[in-house]
Amino acid sequence: MQRRICLACDLKPDESLIAEYIQYHKPEELWPEITSSIRDAGVLDMEIYRIGNRLFMIMEVAPDYDATQKAAMDKANPKVQEWESLMWKFQQRLPWAAPGQKWVETQCIFKLPKVQR
Repeated sequence: MQRRICLACDLKPDESLIAEYIQYHKPEELWPEITSSIRDAGVLDMEIYRIGNRLFMIMEVAPDYDATQKAAMDKANPKVQEWESLMWKFQQRLPWAAPGQKWVETQCIFKLPKVQR
């Protein structure tokens, strides 16, 4: 059974940087090594939404997805490290994030109940 993980991150509140960040995430601009590393870690689908300078990422992950293992894979991948370093130009840490942490997992507080038939 798939799981859904939602994360949040802030961009620096600079419209030119935000536009550049969006450009990097267009399908024709994405680095293939990055999408491959995401899939290799067990992420089945991923979407990023934006309002103002706040980002929300929704990931559908495989049952055996392990965030700690993904972090280790990312750390060992020079291209992912290059990407992450580049993304720090645009992103900023949420006030409650750990040092060096950009994306913070959100807590689900509501789910529409299933209709009983």
